[in-house]
Order: sequence, then C-alpha cells, then structure tokens
Amino acid sequence: MPKFHYIALDQNGQEVAGELEASTESEAINLLRQSQLYPTQVAQEGKGDAAVKKRAKSTASSKGKGKVVKAGANSKVKSKTLMIFTRQLATLIDSGLPLLRGLTVLARQEPTPMMKSTISTLAENVQTGSTFSETLSQYPKIFNKLYVNMVKAGELGGVLEIVLNRLAEYQEKAQKLKNKVMAAMIYPVIVMLIAMLIMVFLMLVIVPRFEKIFEDMLGDKIKLPELTKFVIGFSRWMQDYFLYLAIGGFIFFIGWRMFAATTVGRRAIDSWKLKLPLFGDVQRKTAISRFTRTLGTLVTSGVPILQALNITRETAGNMIISDAIVKVHDAVKEGESMVAPLESSNVFPPMVISMVDVGEETGQLPEMLLKIADVYEDEVDNAVSALTSMLEPLMIVVLALVVGTIVMALFLPLIEVIKGLSAQS
Repeated sequence: MPKFHYIALDQNGQEVAGELEASTESEAINLLRQSQLYPTQVAQEGKGDAAVKKRAKSTASSKGKGKVVKAGANSKVKSKTLMIFTRQLATLIDSGLPLLRGLTVLARQEPTPMMKSTISTLAENVQTGSTFSETLSQYPKIFNKLYVNMVKAGELGGVLEIVLNRLAEYQEKAQKLKNKVMAAMIYPVIVMLIAMLIMVFLMLVIVPRFEKIFEDMLGDKIKLPELTKFVIGFSRWMQDYFLYLAIGGFIFFIGWRMFAATTVGRRAIDSWKLKLPLFGDVQRKTAISRFTRTLGTLVTSGVPILQALNITRETAGNMIISDAIVKVHDAVKEGESMVAPLESSNVFPPMVISMVDVGEETGQLPEMLLKIADVYEDEVDNAVSALTSMLEPLMIVVLALVVGTIVMALFLPLIEVIKGLSAQS
C-alpha cells in the first residue's frame, strides 16, 4: 500500500507532520480528517514528496523525538477487528516472532484501512524505541485503558504473550456474551416494530378503503358493529393526527437521548434496566459477568487491584454497577474487605458475595472472579435461550391479536351483508 507524507493542523491550530499508509490520496485525507487533523499538504512517497517529506521529518523529530505522528488516534474500529488483531498478534508472539516482526506481518495483511494505518504506526514507534503500551495509549478510542494496562503489566513482567492471549480470550468471551444479549433484545424489538408498521399500514391505507366500500354498499341500511366503528374511528384519528404523532415520537426520541446523556438520566435508565421484567435478569447477569471477567483478567495479568477496580468501573457498562465498584475501591483502599460494599449495593447475589469472600480468605480472588464469570456466562446463555423460547410464541400471539382484530372488524359488516342477501333469497 502506498505511503503518504503529510503536514496538517490539529484542533489547537498547531502544525503536525507525519506519514501514513492509504490506497489513494483521497483516502489519506479522509483518514487525517477522521483523526481531527486538517491536512495542508499531502504527497505520495516517490511522487513529488521531497519538500513535504523533508518538512514532515523535521517537524516530527522536533516534536516527537523521531516518533511518527499518529493518524487515526480519534477514530474507532469494530470490536471484532480489534479482537482478531489481538488473537493474531498473541499467536505470532507465542510462536516466537518478535513484537516488531509480528506487527509488521499484521500491518501487511490487515484489510481495514484505519486499522492498517494504526498497526503500521505502532510498528514504527516500537522500532524507534517506544514501548508497546506507550504506543497503544496514543489510540484511546481503539485501545481502552484495560487493553493498555494489561499490555503494560505484561511488558513489566516479561509475559506479553501470555497477557495478549488473556486479552484475546477476554475479548472473544465478551463479544460472544454481547452477541447473545443483543440477539435476545433485538428479536422482540423487531417483532414489535413489524407489528406497528403493519398496524399503521392497515389503519392508514386498508381501513379507509373499506370505510368507503361500506358507505357505498351499505349506506344507512345496516348498522356497523361496535368493533368496526371503533377501528374506523381509530383509523380516522390516526389520519388526522399522524403528522403530530410522528413529530411527537421524534421529540420523545430526542428528549430520551438527551436525558440518557446526563448522569442522572443514565443512572435512572441503568437502574430501570436491572428491574425490567424478563429482561432485567439477563441484564443483571450480564453486568455481573462483565465485572468479574474484567477484574479477574486484570488482576491475573498483574495489574494492581486499585488500578484494576478503576478500569473495571469505566468498562462496567452500567452506572449502578459502577457505583458499587467505587464503594469497593474505597473499601479496599482503606484495607477493608470487598464483601461489605458488594453486599450493600443490592446488586450482587449472595453466591457472588460468598465466592468473593472465599477468594479473599484463600488468596485466590482472581481465580474465583473468573469462575464467577464462567458461571454467569452460562447462566446468561440459559436465560437468553429461555427468554427467546418464551418470547417467540408471545410475540406471535400479540401480532395475531392486533392483525386479527382489525381484519375481523373489517369483515363483520360483510358477513351481515351476506346474511341479509341470503335472507332475501
């Protein structure tokens, strides 16, 4: 892939320079803009780039002591892409390849342009003497604190290949758990959305046509059944207020997003998620599994317990769990046990608290946390399967009731017409 040298302005108006790999000049410019850098000069290597290259090297060396200026630091990649990168790098290093060689190999075969550029920069910075964890920290939206701190602990302990394998395993299990929960949540949402679209179509298109047929055929001769009157009345109401309903729905959606963006709103929503009928149990077990898996993986990899708790709090995904972790952090900082704050949170079941207590007493807390994670991942799997099997017939019944009621309301007058014609004959 061609290499481009660039000069750009950052968000503070400061001039930065460096190099990156991209298929075309337009792609290089897009990568820079995604990184919130504003390019002033971009030139492909070997094609009139002498002036840009000279200036880029002098700027980079004066500001970063030879480090390549990062492009894509504010961009994100898919969790699956990062998971594959971690697993492949762990395999290469475990096979005996040096870190730099492993990064070079992965950069050469990476299909995603942003990740390819990131890996190339990682390799170049490692080559210039930077540690792997320092280089990773330049990309906070790709490599979070959990990732960086685990790699740092692995570097300090000389067990980077082991830590990378743990990271890969952690990401794979987290992705698997996420997919299961998403499957359980998306199914009822899709069914309800389809039911609403069918109802709107029937009310705005089909019912008005039947109403006209009733007026033309029946007039005032036959009194419409009450169910038919109700459906026709509801259809008229929807036609009259459809625009207002759409605007109201849009305003509600925006208001909900704004409320969810606040700390109070996020806490209220997260608390509500844990108390939801049917879904609340899955949410709680997922949160417990994520908490214990993250903390257990960090502590096992050599990250200090207080630092591990801070990282776990940031990656908990639920503010109620995060609040409980803050209390645990404060208790551990004062030399106390984790058990009391976990118990007072009213989030963690007695089994989890008992296992943490045993882990602390026996000095096997990391292993116990990972066992809890394994148990709750299995429970999430079972809960999701049970929930899906329960929701499938329930959703079908709801959809059948909605559509069946409307269809029955439309055909009742026709049945009366047929009866009248049969009586006349």
